[in-house]
Amino acid sequence: MADTNEMTINLVVLGKTQTGKSAAGNSLLGSSDFESRRSPSSVTTCCSLGRSCRILGILRRNGCELPFRVRVLDTPSYPHSGLSKEQVRDIVRSALAQHFGEEGLHLALLVLRADLPLCPDESNDALEFIQELLGPTWKEFTAVLLTHADKAEEAGYSGEAYLHSASSTLLSLLSSVQHKYIFLDNQKSIIKEERTILLKKLLNFIRQNNYRVLLLKHSKE
Repeated sequence: MADTNEMTINLVVLGKTQTGKSAAGNSLLGSSDFESRRSPSSVTTCCSLGRSCRILGILRRNGCELPFRVRVLDTPSYPHSGLSKEQVRDIVRSALAQHFGEEGLHLALLVLRADLPLCPDESNDALEFIQELLGPTWKEFTAVLLTHADKAEEAGYSGEAYLHSASSTLLSLLSSVQHKYIFLDNQKSIIKEERTILLKKLLNFIRQNNYRVLLLKHSKE
């Protein structure tokens, strides 16, 4: 934060192919910085940093409005159709250190599809990957973003009712990150009001964490 009258929120999106990572990043930025499309193979092969414009009217500190910007690091999926686990890990780790090594990371967003069940092996792989990237305090700096909530709602599951039918694997994951989760309606995510709701929820997680950041000056193994 070079300007004390403005805050920068640093985020990284992580997840499997076709979960909507890049689309979620675009929703956070209010732009179309990241390529997002249907594909039979993983679309994202390298990390890309997107920056939002100055955002007003959402964040207040000490009774005063505080303008802020969002920086989002989009990452290759894990597992990836064309890269090994080690390659993805090294690519993401290097980008985290490059872009957030000095200022630190506020939140890692694990992107999952709300309309698909989460299996134990899939959850274990995702958590192992995040732990390797973020270290032992990963739970404090990780939130879950459940995309395609509109499709889950079409199937009769909406909001908290969804969690009553969720697998024990998903419930255990949400518990491990202190229930920091957000549903994202992909049909409405481009709407300004929907983006405001999303940002407010993320800022609340960051506020609950006392605005702490995770420093990521990793050295390559």
